[in-house]
Amino acid sequence: MEEIYMNVEYEKPVDPGPSTNPTGPRSSERRFHGAVVLCLGLLSVFLLAKLISLGVHYSTRGSDIDLSTIKANLTERLQASENKLSSVSAERDLLNASLTEKTKELDRLQSLSKEKGVCPAGWRGFSCACYLLSEESGSWENGREDCREREADLVVIGSSEEQMFLSNFTERETQAWIGLTDRVEERTWMWIDGAPLSLKYWLKTQPDNGGGHGTLGEEDCAHIITGGNNFNNWNDLSCNTRMRWICEKMV
Repeated sequence: MEEIYMNVEYEKPVDPGPSTNPTGPRSSERRFHGAVVLCLGLLSVFLLAKLISLGVHYSTRGSDIDLSTIKANLTERLQASENKLSSVSAERDLLNASLTEKTKELDRLQSLSKEKGVCPAGWRGFSCACYLLSEESGSWENGREDCREREADLVVIGSSEEQMFLSNFTERETQAWIGLTDRVEERTWMWIDGAPLSLKYWLKTQPDNGGGHGTLGEEDCAHIITGGNNFNNWNDLSCNTRMRWICEKMV
């Protein structure tokens, strides 16, 4: 029987290298590392979210504080503006009053700068006005009506210079009505233009409203005695007393 010989080659075992078996020790180590990384990642996300939340919270509180501060500042500025406006209004009123006085003074100066001889015939000029002593006599009301018909009125004495001028209006002593009366309220003397009596040039013991003599009646109208040596020369008499009068009108 033939013998059959077979050559059998045996291969050397090859080192397979590191094991790829998922159940090996190195696979466990990788899973552990991955879990740690995942936890750290989640922790980072949590901390980031917390920081964002805290930032928003304090940012909101800061905004509220800023808004309150802004509101307080605006309120303070508004109050300061209102106070300043009130002060400006008061200054405006003072300036308006001053302007009115300056305007009056300017009108007076302009009148003084006019040429002489602007008063009508028979009238005498002084400062910025013309004066006329009537020829006829009558009551206080008669005198006022006559003056108004001449586009004037009974004289209103507003300065010591004007009082001196009228005191010397005539050479001889003459009594004449002036625009002063207390008929509206007893003992409250007022000029016919509504101005209260400030400068006073009464005779001694005057006004006396008749001095208690019933026959003289109420003495509610004033007159001046011109041409005398007495600078204080006003007296009160019954408005129905007949005498001359002095008219005054502006030029």
